[in-house]
Amino acid sequence: MTPQRLLIDTDPGIDDAMALLLALDAPELAVVALTTVFGNAPTATTTQNALALVEMAMRRDVVVARGAEGPLVRPALESAWQFHGRNGLGEVDLGPPRGEAIAQRAAPFLVERIMAEAAGRLVLLALGPLTNLALALRIEPRIAERVARVVVMGGAVNRAGNASAAAEANTRNDPEAAQIVFDAPWPVTLVGLDVTQQTLFTDEQMAWLAALGGAQSTFLHAAHRYYLDAYRRNKALDGFHIHDASALLYLLDPDLFVTRPLHVEVERHSPIHFGMTVADWRYSPAQPPNVEVCVDVQAEPLMRALKKRLARLK
Repeated sequence: MTPQRLLIDTDPGIDDAMALLLALDAPELAVVALTTVFGNAPTATTTQNALALVEMAMRRDVVVARGAEGPLVRPALESAWQFHGRNGLGEVDLGPPRGEAIAQRAAPFLVERIMAEAAGRLVLLALGPLTNLALALRIEPRIAERVARVVVMGGAVNRAGNASAAAEANTRNDPEAAQIVFDAPWPVTLVGLDVTQQTLFTDEQMAWLAALGGAQSTFLHAAHRYYLDAYRRNKALDGFHIHDASALLYLLDPDLFVTRPLHVEVERHSPIHFGMTVADWRYSPAQPPNVEVCVDVQAEPLMRALKKRLARLK
């Protein structure tokens, strides 16, 4: 089978790091590029992290393009350093990467790369705020006709938020961009808190990860120790949720998930609830679905699939 060509928009980020290393290792995928965005850390930091992870995966053929520094129309929120550390990777020092980001910025790069691909050949996996994708759509709306599908880690249609009482972090960081991406005429699947919070990576799994002994698994264990401690401090949980890797696993094994076509609006006006993803469960003809939403997941098989992928890492 020909590997699926994949472009990942990301804000690494501890959970992004796990998803990226798994994606770069997956034989079913041909990762062609990473574009970076603010979110878990400032864009300068997420770009350096993306370059370092590409090198760790021995995939310097994967280009990195630096993206948006902040949201489309509103002031940037504080980065999530409490969960990811000031360097975005749990204070694990990977040293300066040898490679550099390309000169072209993410939004025009996305347009150029998508338009150069055969229609229906490229999948986009978005693991951070959707600013780069929204900017690319503004530059060239026809990209929506050429992308096979867009898988977004973000939102919460039937749960409370994690960045506020109402909103998931990625949609809260740039709600205007999220709405633009959801409403564009390309197939969008939302892998949000409704499914990612059904899995918990605990001390038992962390001990298993440490025992693998490879360079990548050792790094992931060290970074995720910080993540686990942050979950204990800030959420009183003895484990961390599998966010970005769940979106990747949806791409690799969609049968693990239950989805529903829904019309999703992103709250953009309330000073308190902005970023909230509101789904219309009525299936109203006046509000046709704009997003395929993951509403349930087989949590135990997903964890087994995740561990199988992690065990492959060098």
